[in-house]
Amino acid sequence: MITTPTPAAPPAESGRLDRAKMKKISLASVIGTTVEWYDLFLFGTASALVFNQVFFPDLDPAVGTILSFLTFASAYLARIVGAILFGHFGDRLGRKSMLLISLITMGAATFAIGLIPDFATIGLAAPFILLSLRLIQGLALGGEWGGAVLMTVEHAPAAKRGWYGSLVQVGVPAGTLIANLAFLIVAAAVDNEALVAWAWRIPFLASAILVGVGIYIRLNIEETPSFRKVRERGAKAKLPFAYLLRHYWKQVLLGGIATLSTGSTFTLLVASGVNYGTAELGHSNNLMLWAVLVSCIVAFVAIPAFGRLSDRVGRKPVIAAGIIAEAVLAFPFFWILDTGNEALVFVAYSLMMLAFSANYGPIATFLAELFGAKVRYSGLSVSYMLSGLLGSAITPAITVALLTITGQSSSIAWYVGGAAVLSLVALVLLAEGRYRNIDVVDTTDPVDAEQVPAEAIAR
Repeated sequence: MITTPTPAAPPAESGRLDRAKMKKISLASVIGTTVEWYDLFLFGTASALVFNQVFFPDLDPAVGTILSFLTFASAYLARIVGAILFGHFGDRLGRKSMLLISLITMGAATFAIGLIPDFATIGLAAPFILLSLRLIQGLALGGEWGGAVLMTVEHAPAAKRGWYGSLVQVGVPAGTLIANLAFLIVAAAVDNEALVAWAWRIPFLASAILVGVGIYIRLNIEETPSFRKVRERGAKAKLPFAYLLRHYWKQVLLGGIATLSTGSTFTLLVASGVNYGTAELGHSNNLMLWAVLVSCIVAFVAIPAFGRLSDRVGRKPVIAAGIIAEAVLAFPFFWILDTGNEALVFVAYSLMMLAFSANYGPIATFLAELFGAKVRYSGLSVSYMLSGLLGSAITPAITVALLTITGQSSSIAWYVGGAAVLSLVALVLLAEGRYRNIDVVDTTDPVDAEQVPAEAIAR
């Protein structure tokens, strides 16, 4: 097990913001991540409902859906690259500038997706353009999430780090809720033929409004105390990613595995579950989208509640409880769906989302506490994006393939349960960081520490 000494109480703090400024920082982070996840999961919803018809119309429906989900998955490879790239500059130049760049990049790519001609118009160029823009989305999100988390966690009082870190996590259900609500409104306003022909583009184009709001709010946020100390002490790593792999490779690997069940479970709900409910059980698109929407409301409330609980009992117990609940609920989730009862669809979704929330609420703060201040942006981002690659990226395609091969929903339940077991094992091997002083700066490595002249610091 990776262990570090933990004092009996949180350390003394300096440079922390008052409550009013913390609200401002939290709002900026939550709105930004909401926009980013809206853009990302809007693609997932479209993959489940229309992209196989728009961009892969000449293929068998199951094959077209698999290819749509593989395009969905491609962003997760880009997210690793984005985590390394944005992590490098986030650890070198600061958290704030990277947040603005990532948000603008994501917004531009999402808007452009809404403008792509379909397969019938430009042929094979259409799915290739779609793939390229999806990669840009992934690149942007690779830098967005880690910066948003650090803006709140590194500013927050030690006794409330779990709470403030979980507020950033609310961006996931909030963004998903808005994405699904957008599709529900469009689907209710037009028939299925119009939805496939043109109406699916509206939620992508409308993302420009959300991006504008996010940029406006983020323009006046302050740099974090942890990064300021790194800069003032001349301790910035010349190559943060290289330093990270040399000193924190175990935390990166185990952190990614410990988090993978969050990705597989959430993607099951918002993408694979929607596809299963519509294609296999014959439920309407609207019903499945409403089930996702209601479960996201559950997560919106539950995620911060579990984040606050982690400040009282520790991150690991809360996360472990969520992982175990995901594994226990995997089979009942599909048993309930397979009954065909529409009301029970909402029950199944809400229960699984509650388990996910216990897992996901404290995980951002938990990962941030694993790494030193000089490479925390890189470490947090790479570890989390690795979990996405291991969990979220392949879940939709694998679930469709499992259903095609076996015809049994239990095969998906086994997959979800297996991911949960792997996450639980990795979590046990990692150290609790609840009482860690995250502002400590390591300046003992002369090779990796960049020395800043005293007059530069004074300026």
